[in-house]
Amino acid sequence: MHRLFLLGLNHASAPLEVREKLAFNAAGSTAALDALRQEFPACEGVLLCTCNRTEIYIARAEKDRPGKEELIEFLARQRGLSADAFASHLYLKAEREAVSHLFSVTSSLDSMVLGETQILGQVRQAYESARAQGTAGPMLHPLFQRALSVAKKVMSETKLAEGRVSVASVAVEYAKQIFDKFSDKTVLSIGAGKMSAIVLEHLKALGSKRLVICNRDLEKAKALAARFGSEAVGIDGLADHLAKADIVVTATGSTQPIITRAMFEKVMRRRKRRPVFIIDIAMPRDVAADVGELDNVYLYNLDDLQQVVMATRDQRGGAVEAANLIIAEQVGEFIVWHRMREAGPIIDQLFRRAHAMAQEELERTLWKLGSTTDAQRQQLEDLTRRIVNKLLHDPVSVLRDPEAAHGSGGQYRHAVTKLFKLDDEADGSTDA
Repeated sequence: MHRLFLLGLNHASAPLEVREKLAFNAAGSTAALDALRQEFPACEGVLLCTCNRTEIYIARAEKDRPGKEELIEFLARQRGLSADAFASHLYLKAEREAVSHLFSVTSSLDSMVLGETQILGQVRQAYESARAQGTAGPMLHPLFQRALSVAKKVMSETKLAEGRVSVASVAVEYAKQIFDKFSDKTVLSIGAGKMSAIVLEHLKALGSKRLVICNRDLEKAKALAARFGSEAVGIDGLADHLAKADIVVTATGSTQPIITRAMFEKVMRRRKRRPVFIIDIAMPRDVAADVGELDNVYLYNLDDLQQVVMATRDQRGGAVEAANLIIAEQVGEFIVWHRMREAGPIIDQLFRRAHAMAQEELERTLWKLGSTTDAQRQQLEDLTRRIVNKLLHDPVSVLRDPEAAHGSGGQYRHAVTKLFKLDDEADGSTDA
């Protein structure tokens, strides 16, 4: 039997300065899954990392490793941290609660922005990465496939994605509070990923004079620049570009701030203290927090934007309720399917063991009887098979009962395994 649980933190359980410590980029996620496979070879794992959450999903045999504390220490080692830096912000969810949480996450109900669709791609990517590295197995494969299917059902059958307020739209509203007009403004995007593109879609509507895409990979910058009809530049001249920009959007994959206070103090002197609006949507942050203490620097990060977005959640009550109903139904169906799948091998093993024992006793009886006709032998074999099937009918019916799958199914499977010594058969031992 597999035990499923997850350990994680998100924007609701941990502040930005904690989340960024436990953030994994693509290379870090790959390394972590490799280490998981080496350290706990019998367990399955999927690592989900976004700008607002880090969660690791684990499936393992009931008495196998890792446990909660082992997993916390594992995560700490992967990030070079002390567990004390984040342990108090973690949540642990197991079995049904873990399934429900994943379905909610994938359907964006646990996102900062209700109805956002980016999380669906992020969950798919996390699952595909785990599958490619061999850490998603017979438990996590169907779980994540069902989660992706549930999210599509929620989006297609509810109004969750209609009229959503996004981080990008909130950022633009903040910009409008700072600048009277945008026709004379220069927008600088540092990074050329999906988050940058989403914010730029909104900023483009402001009608800025100039839009510059700055990225370490110039080809990626050129691709995004072509989409928005803008300029592409390398990151080598970042200070020069910052000195000319009025609005800065930054979302790189750097593990350390690329804009420090010492650097930006020099930039501000070149700007002659002209105001600059910076939207830092990177995880970990691209801009050191103390940059926002400088005069005429308006710095906003994910947590700043979150406060405005969260205030709109109550307006989506009907859609959220409808989505939750779908998720609850799908969680129930998955749990029943999974429990019945787990019962299948035990039922098969039970029948094989019982019929083998009955056949052995039948052969002894036939030997004692001596000569029997083929018809008599067939009748005795049929009698033996019917007796076994009737004796097992009631316990097998309980194991297959969908209602038992919700709660006591695991206890029943354990009891049957012990009462009929199915563990002994699995170990290759036989009764005397």
